[in-house]
Amino acid sequence: MKKVIIPTKLNKIVKETLEATGRYHVVLEETKDLNGFLQQHTDAYALIVRSEKVTPEVIDQLPSLKVIIRAGSGYDNINTKYARKKGIDVMTTPGANANAVAEEVVALMLADARHLIPADASTRAGKWEKNLFMGREVSGKTVGIVGLGAIGQLVAKRLAGFDVRLIGYDPVISQERARSVNVELVDLGSLFEQADYITLHIPENNETRGLVNAGLIARMKDGATLVNCARAGIINEEDFRAQKAAKKLRLLNDVYPKDAEGPKPIADIADIMVPHLGASTKEANFKAALHAAEELIEFDEKGISSYIVNRDIPPGLDEAYGELAFLLARLCRQLVGRDAKLKLIESSFYGSLKPYAKWLLVPVVAAISDDFDRSSDPRAALQYLKDMGIDFEDRETDDKKGYDNSITLDLTAALSDSNLRRVSVRGTLTEGVMMISRINDFHSLYFEPKGHAVLFIYDDRPGVLGHIGAALAAAKINIDDVRNPHDSKCEKSIAILKVNQKIPGDVLSRIAADIKAETWFSIDFPSA
Repeated sequence: MKKVIIPTKLNKIVKETLEATGRYHVVLEETKDLNGFLQQHTDAYALIVRSEKVTPEVIDQLPSLKVIIRAGSGYDNINTKYARKKGIDVMTTPGANANAVAEEVVALMLADARHLIPADASTRAGKWEKNLFMGREVSGKTVGIVGLGAIGQLVAKRLAGFDVRLIGYDPVISQERARSVNVELVDLGSLFEQADYITLHIPENNETRGLVNAGLIARMKDGATLVNCARAGIINEEDFRAQKAAKKLRLLNDVYPKDAEGPKPIADIADIMVPHLGASTKEANFKAALHAAEELIEFDEKGISSYIVNRDIPPGLDEAYGELAFLLARLCRQLVGRDAKLKLIESSFYGSLKPYAKWLLVPVVAAISDDFDRSSDPRAALQYLKDMGIDFEDRETDDKKGYDNSITLDLTAALSDSNLRRVSVRGTLTEGVMMISRINDFHSLYFEPKGHAVLFIYDDRPGVLGHIGAALAAAKINIDDVRNPHDSKCEKSIAILKVNQKIPGDVLSRIAADIKAETWFSIDFPSA
């Protein structure tokens, strides 16, 4: 019988569901002495936690451990890399908390709009300050939702009855999917300018950390309200602090750098603060507990690994091809336009890559969306695309074409309701080195995606490459490599250059204007 230990407050359905199979012995015990608890159960097969920190030291105390399940969607409290090193699978229960977070957003908005928290304290003190607590109605306002994943879409649905205008920003979701939840897609700057309420539902990563900065905050309406039930690092607190009073902004907050007792740096600028209550409902706790039990049973009985977040690539697949698929998708996303709404992803995997097509979809989806975790599995990738309204087709391949172990990716996106753009890239490995062999109709590129690069597409004519080189030299930027073929009709040329440093945006824009480029961008590939 496998021992499952749960040192946290979790609905007892997890224990009942697991023990009903007759194959698990479950110890469910909320404890403040985690080390002492672990010392009593060193023979544990599985560990289920909520917000408890699972460090290398915790893992080392459980030599028989094979599975860690986080009863929730995030897992930054678990050292997943160390768990992988020890051969331990880490799983999550995505979606279990989504509705609870969405409802919390609405609750915070209403509580603030009607001053319910201070009004309660005042009335309990025997006062009758009715005029002091004049509020405002949410109905008729514009609500901006940043991030239209599962939680963002549920926020839109929960607000549907309030007769609000819903606008949203998400670089991945399709127009059709957004319309299905009555959200009008806009760019991020416009969202901050138009919204009376802005609610954040994006992950914190290198792309989003400090995203809500002085520039965006300056574009907010006077008196607008910002709701953060996502991650603390998304907001630049100093920038918000600098403009809060002058613009009469309000901040409703549920997330902090650390989930722990003690002073909070945001206390002086937050109008409502709650202790990370987003997932703290009986229903969410029940769903997370039930999902945790079901996932462990399915994993043990059927080998279903859909919710593992630190699983290695399958045996037999060279890890470099996963990186190649990721880089090709990133390049393809840039070519089609970062703000274009994706409609269709098409893939072709040649040669020995065919059996791994579903696994290679994972890095493709991770490359086009920061909201999708690269350590997820193929079923999660397909479900994510479905949720975002993006179609996917893995095409049959003909090895007679001679594209041994190559990957071709095509993206189709909507620039507007009547204007579609389709781009295509192909890449392979040559003697272990990643190569981009084709971009659209530009063949035989054989460009190594490494370091800083810049790309221009323009009408073919003499002298353009020389002009680009001179402009870069004037900016003290050295060219390390260049590819400059024509398309098959000799109408367009592409210049893709590897340079020794990141090109400033004003330099890039000036070159593009001078050569009348139709497409241009810089992109940073891994340097090693």
